Amino acid sequence: MQGLEEFVSEERKIRVAVVFGGRGPEHQVSCMGGGNMLSSIDRSRYEVIPVGITTDGSWVLVADAPERLAVTDGTLPSVEAVAEPGSVLVPWSGTDAVAPATTADGTGALVASAPAQIPHLFGEVDVVLPVLHGPYGEDGTIQGLLEMAGVPYVGAGVLASAVSMDKEYMKLIFKARGLPVGPYVVVRAQDWPTGADSAGVLAVEAKRVLDDLADLGWPLFVKPARGGSSIGTSKAHDMAQLQDAIALARQYDPKVLVEAAIDGAEIEVSVLEGIDGAPPDTSVPGQLRVDGGEEFWDFEAKYLDAASGMTIPAPIPDSAREEIRRLAAAAFDAVSCEGLARVDFFYTTDGGILVNEINTMPGLSPASYFQKMWEVSGLPFPQLIDRLLQTALRKRPGLR
Repeated sequence: MQGLEEFVSEERKIRVAVVFGGRGPEHQVSCMGGGNMLSSIDRSRYEVIPVGITTDGSWVLVADAPERLAVTDGTLPSVEAVAEPGSVLVPWSGTDAVAPATTADGTGALVASAPAQIPHLFGEVDVVLPVLHGPYGEDGTIQGLLEMAGVPYVGAGVLASAVSMDKEYMKLIFKARGLPVGPYVVVRAQDWPTGADSAGVLAVEAKRVLDDLADLGWPLFVKPARGGSSIGTSKAHDMAQLQDAIALARQYDPKVLVEAAIDGAEIEVSVLEGIDGAPPDTSVPGQLRVDGGEEFWDFEAKYLDAASGMTIPAPIPDSAREEIRRLAAAAFDAVSCEGLARVDFFYTTDGGILVNEINTMPGLSPASYFQKMWEVSGLPFPQLIDRLLQTALRKRPGLR
């Protein structure tokens, strides 16, 4: 702890900017995670500055009100939920990067920047905790911005964030490192025509892709290549459903990943960067349960359906649990991950293990299982957050 005490003046606490929301489709999931962070971080050690990014890209210094960032009567929160009534959250056209926005009680507690403007407040914090998911947050974009600004931040760097967000390149790296992955096909815009005349040219333009897809068999899972939280993901049982599924996924990403359905259990493991250069630490694995009638672990099952959940530890043989933990650490190292991650697996009916994907900023909402697996492993959430912040503060500046 001495290193942290030397990092900042003893006259004040460590200043942490908790950034949540964002321009991507997981804006609401990010808000739930931001609220969970605000309610769980150790205020005796850290001064917290909550920062929201609206869906149009405005940066907003918001109220420290985690209770307004929870799911309420089935309604998901947004950055606007932590703005006082009457607050100005529209893009500001002034000359400064950051403009005051008056709250309902006239305190001026909110500050908004114009879209694409870097808030000056990052010069006033010691570390940034970016609770952002998907494009414009988990894909290396904010990581690059923070590195250019010279601000320490929690989590993976630019490369690890980018390749882990793009499921095509993530799987290529896993395969190159000898990790077992399931069969998949990447469908790009030029491979799969769209529009009114697509049916007539489909067989000609997409013959190679159709042949590859035929090798996968039915059913198929279709998802945006650079998405998360199962947004835009669907299950296809025939060609008509496949075309609809690709069209849905393309609403979020022009590049689509199509995967063969795996007969087995979905297992997850939480991972933390090792302390002082030690190997990654892995949690007890958990097994997902879909008990609410959904066909797969979709957005509803993840965030809105109390019937679904996770069994921790996963009810699989001890030897399989240990192998999954070993592979989780190997996946973490394969993409040069830092800070934290969640690695997802399939444990097949014949006892096989496949790596599905890695999430460099896993869901951190109260409903998410990253923290729950660590809690069962003996690491309470406030201590987990403290470790993430300490790890970020101890990194040397410049190239990692």
